[in-house]
Amino acid sequence: MKNDSKVIRSWVFFDWANSAYNLVITSTIFPAYYTIITTTKQHGDQVSFFGFQFTNTALSNYALSFAYLVMVIVLPILSSIADYRGNKKTFMKFFTYMGGFACMGLFFFKLETLETGIICFVIAAMGYIGGVLFNNSYLPEIATPDYQDRVSAKGFAFGYIGSVVLQLICFVFVLKPQLFGITDASFPARLSFLLVGIWWIAFAQIPFKNLPSGNVGSKKINKNIVKNGFQELKKVWNQLSGMHFMKLFLLAFFFYSMGVQTIMLAAAGFGEKTLKLGTSKLIATILIIQLVAILGAILMSYFAKKIGNVRVLIYVVIIWIGACFCGYYVANEYQFYALAALVGLIMGGIQSLSRSTYSKYIPEDSRDTTSFFSFYDVTEKLAIVIGLFSFAFIEEVTGSMRNSIIALAGFFVIGLVFLFLLKNIEKKLAVI
Repeated sequence: MKNDSKVIRSWVFFDWANSAYNLVITSTIFPAYYTIITTTKQHGDQVSFFGFQFTNTALSNYALSFAYLVMVIVLPILSSIADYRGNKKTFMKFFTYMGGFACMGLFFFKLETLETGIICFVIAAMGYIGGVLFNNSYLPEIATPDYQDRVSAKGFAFGYIGSVVLQLICFVFVLKPQLFGITDASFPARLSFLLVGIWWIAFAQIPFKNLPSGNVGSKKINKNIVKNGFQELKKVWNQLSGMHFMKLFLLAFFFYSMGVQTIMLAAAGFGEKTLKLGTSKLIATILIIQLVAILGAILMSYFAKKIGNVRVLIYVVIIWIGACFCGYYVANEYQFYALAALVGLIMGGIQSLSRSTYSKYIPEDSRDTTSFFSFYDVTEKLAIVIGLFSFAFIEEVTGSMRNSIIALAGFFVIGLVFLFLLKNIEKKLAVI
């Protein structure tokens, strides 16, 4: 039964559980710790990874890009199996445990174990990516279209709150290690990585207990599992030929996601490396982003009811373009704080509204919701691969992250063009 409060409450706790990874590992403590330990007097910001030389921040962005690329290939296969067998929760569990234990493995990450640390970093990212796909695919199953904006926003809000709670716990260890008799300077950060893994796995037990396993598909899996997975994507692609609204939305989503996701994943490295904020200021800044993002998700859901999803997305993407140009000129910590508050406001909103907008246009009688969300996730992950790779490549070539940031504005502009086209079709067809 849709709109069941207990099921929805359990579903949003998955965001509560895995968002700790997103905040601590991709946004705050890990990027700061990684940049510090890989910047040395002898080699500067250059590191050796299996005998190859990289700029330290470029290496971490390449690693994330690789993780997303692998998942782009793997997820269609797994989503196909999940739709046929109706066991999406099994895959949620697999990726959660994989990601959680990889975060625990980062407890042993030091400069001398760089290769192992990067591998754990990549595996943790894969765990997060996989879990998000299967969690997202529940949205049209647990909520009717008129509730999906609200439920999606609630999920993001719970994710931000949960991640901030754990971040504050980690913050105490990072800022006041002497209270706990900690003398190893690297220990507070590494302890934070361990706590993320424990938190992620522990709170995921709530959705694991109460969410349905998934709808059993009408087909059986044959030996061509790989072919099946990509046939499911092809089937969704063929269905899009008659769904003009969704097709244009996905094109817009693809391009603006290159900017949104790359900024979210690279912002901490920029703050630490370019502005020299330091771990404590960086954590405080990202906390501001997370708290403001809660408000952003709620506000965007409210405005979507008033003026429509697409119009809100247009306004938000325009603000993102302005944020990129502001980022290019940021010169001190106070400007960075102001920009962080703005990014937080539009970050939560665009993620939540993108997910619920897409969910609304999945046919209500479809039993292959995982395949539809696999297509959505593949679109987003490909965008991240291109965005992160471009960001890292431009930094290595030009020697400046500022040039990488300004290049992202171009992706937003293209996404904006497709949103305007979408809005024109919306007027003609009176879709919304």
